[in-house]
Amino acid sequence: MIPRYSRPDMVNIWEPANKLRIWFEIEAHACDALADLGVIPKDAAKAVWEKGAKEYTPERIARIDEIERETKHDVIAFLTELAEHVGEESRFIHQGMTSSDVLDTCLSVQMMQAADLLLADIDDLLGALKTRAMETKMMPTIGRSHGIHAEPTTFGLKMARFYAEFGRNRERLEAVRKDIATCAISGAVGTFANIDPAVEEHVAKKLGLTPEPVSTQVIPRDRHAHYFATLGVIASSVENVATEIRHLQRTEVREAQEYFAPGQKGSSAMPHKRNPILTENLTGLARIVRMCVTPALENVSLWHERDISHSSVERMIAPDSTITLDFALKRLKSVIEKLVVYPENMMEQLNNFGGIHDAQRVLLFLTQNDVSREDAYKIVQRGAMRVWKSFGIDPDNPDVAAQLDEIEVDAANHDNRLFFFLSHDDELKKLLDVSALKKLLDEDSISYHTKRVDAIFKRVFG
Repeated sequence: MIPRYSRPDMVNIWEPANKLRIWFEIEAHACDALADLGVIPKDAAKAVWEKGAKEYTPERIARIDEIERETKHDVIAFLTELAEHVGEESRFIHQGMTSSDVLDTCLSVQMMQAADLLLADIDDLLGALKTRAMETKMMPTIGRSHGIHAEPTTFGLKMARFYAEFGRNRERLEAVRKDIATCAISGAVGTFANIDPAVEEHVAKKLGLTPEPVSTQVIPRDRHAHYFATLGVIASSVENVATEIRHLQRTEVREAQEYFAPGQKGSSAMPHKRNPILTENLTGLARIVRMCVTPALENVSLWHERDISHSSVERMIAPDSTITLDFALKRLKSVIEKLVVYPENMMEQLNNFGGIHDAQRVLLFLTQNDVSREDAYKIVQRGAMRVWKSFGIDPDNPDVAAQLDEIEVDAANHDNRLFFFLSHDDELKKLLDVSALKKLLDEDSISYHTKRVDAIFKRVFG
């Protein structure tokens, strides 16, 4: 992954030095087990640790690369270079093993290491989301469906929803970390013909893995597909939060926005711009992580006991997806921590359309007062459509202003236009004393819509 979207701790997991160190530990632990079984001399196993356990410096890595240019085989190049340090006892290294035993077991360790960093990232993000949820728990804002005003909610509920979503993502990542934590030291085509299963059990224990029940010559790739698909789901959750913030930052909404630092510039051409660049960037990074999911799914189907069609794919998608997601989670945490919210704008948006957000409340009130649901819906919708029209919104007639009747013009002088139109509805007046409706709508509309927020927070946060 390019340095712009990379953090050192995650990058280091995929560096050659870490990979080669794990390769060495696999081989050395296997030698210990083979020595315990009497297959190789104990002095040989001891020599592997004493002479081979050296740091994989740039010079050692360069030597391995030099050998690989001739052998065209990375594991053989690694073993050849290791033999240069271990000496005569190196003939006992890799007894009964095949390259995939080393490669796949190492990949399991690296994916576990990456998952541990991602779990820490999610924990940090959960902390930021919880803090902001508590801060804005009862901050009223208009809820939207299809992008259109629906009914009031709170900004805290938005944050609580994202908190719950990333809580589920944490559980998914924990599960997939366990799923990927398997070890294969079973030899050619996975039959253990040339190596005792006890070796696999020993190596697995030393590396914090479990033996793969049936490894053929590779660890089955459904595990890896599960892993990368989970990363894709987490990335989509990142985009979910980012998209919400991007919409709320639009100039005509401006209910929340990314922090704009002193000296920051929004546009090379337009000095006034304050753009949601971080959340737009997160939207793009989520696409990169999800891009890795389909190749991982296609890797599940391999020829017979093994082929290497999966190998080139994993060499790319394993580092790219984990490095990208690690960066995205940290960036999202920072966005949430610094997010600027505008409660006054939220209230202004909520009250912009004459009380129509209480339409369902009125509908239910009518049905509870002997009005059929069909009649109640028709009456309330008729009033709500007149509210829209009084604001100059009428899809059937572009020249709305010229078509407003006297009552619709008068509605502009009333804060609750929905009640105003309903109180002038002849059909409703025959069915109900409108003073009862007025009493209902004189009550605090916001507290009506937010009365269950505490209950929801208890579900989410306990």
